[in-house]
Amino acid sequence: MRRRRPPGIEDIRIVHGFAAPGASATTFGRTVFVRRGVTMGPRLRRHEYEHVLQFHRLGRVRFIVRYVVEYLRWRLRRHGHDGAYRRISLEIQAEWRARRELGIGVVDQPST
Repeated sequence: MRRRRPPGIEDIRIVHGFAAPGASATTFGRTVFVRRGVTMGPRLRRHEYEHVLQFHRLGRVRFIVRYVVEYLRWRLRRHGHDGAYRRISLEIQAEWRARRELGIGVVDQPST
């Protein structure tokens, strides 16, 4: 079975106008839906690109199931929407990688 190459950041399709409630942007496959009035800056672009790669790696069904199950697990543990969202492993990974790639909040290891 031949594996498709991972999409590049230039392969992202951006649609302006709407996103999931409370989100600046929502990714589905290679398409990023950006809320009207939100600027797609470097951090947000990189964060959403990580979701594109997650979709590619996991596939749509596994991505969506994992995302929803983790969100519901945290909601059942009495976290509000924002708290549950911020604990989803796919969100943590996307934010960490975006910040790492851009050097935001990254501290270099001291040389010995």
